[in-house]
Amino acid sequence: MEQTIENDEIDLLDLAGTLVKRKKMIAGVTLAAMIGSVAFAVLTIVLPPEISPLPNEYSPKAHMLINDANSTGGGAASLLASSGLGGLASLAGVNVGGSTYSALAVFIGGTNHFLDTLVDEFGLVERYDITKSPRTESRKELQKHLSVSFDEKTGVLTVAFTDIDGEFARRVVNRAVEYFENRFTEMGLDTNMREKQNLERNIDATFAEIGKLERQSRELEQSVSLGRAVSVPSIMLDMNRIQLELAAQQEVYKQLKVQYELLRVKLASEVPVFQVLEAAETPDKKSGPSRGMLCAVISFAAFFMAVILAFVLDAVDNVKKDPSALAKLKGDRA
Repeated sequence: MEQTIENDEIDLLDLAGTLVKRKKMIAGVTLAAMIGSVAFAVLTIVLPPEISPLPNEYSPKAHMLINDANSTGGGAASLLASSGLGGLASLAGVNVGGSTYSALAVFIGGTNHFLDTLVDEFGLVERYDITKSPRTESRKELQKHLSVSFDEKTGVLTVAFTDIDGEFARRVVNRAVEYFENRFTEMGLDTNMREKQNLERNIDATFAEIGKLERQSRELEQSVSLGRAVSVPSIMLDMNRIQLELAAQQEVYKQLKVQYELLRVKLASEVPVFQVLEAAETPDKKSGPSRGMLCAVISFAAFFMAVILAFVLDAVDNVKKDPSALAKLKGDRA
């Protein structure tokens, strides 16, 4: 037991002696790596972003609230199936039977139509200089820069895009948000919002009809007052008809306005299925890369490599000093 402890102590002393012996080499390699990494980091800042090997990157984000409260129990699943995305969702591994609005949003963020829309509108094929299989490769490249994630704790869907041009990245993110908003509206996921839009259209149409009838009524009154009326009984019949239609349209307008105001109160007390909380802004601070961390990693890696090299060199020296070991290396078994 004592012999083992002594051997361990001797081995540790040998290791320490090797490090002390090669300390200049270890320090030199580490210092060179440190200086080289700092110089490289400075160079990447000085060079234009388009040609820099490590340019600054910016990642603007947009946040949307996805209300899953009404999506359980098959509501979202039925709408997903009726939208024509049910089959695609199943192939992608999304459980249609238990789908939620948030799962649907994340799935939409990976569909080809969504990706192709951004690729085509922002010319990403040319921007990323894609020549081979442009449709497939542009989708893959976009997915490297684009992130669509959902936080179950807060119910917030986050869309982010990373690029060396912060303004360009902001426009991509906000276009993605617009796509989500339009897609949710087209699918009619929020019945209250759909009803609100229908009421607004009907109110506008009714108001326009009332204005039309009022103009017709004034024109007839002017004809009578100026003596241009050919047949007074006919004019009176037209006036009565217009007044009846006007009264009916006014009553319809009142009813629609009452429904609209009641729905507005209801919407104010409920959380919509899809709501944009915060649009993306042009970032004034880079999201990466962390050049300080890079320099630290390179310096530590160089230090450990230098330590390993010190032990290797020491082992080579020991072999050179040992005739039997040299003979074995030369293949002499005698």
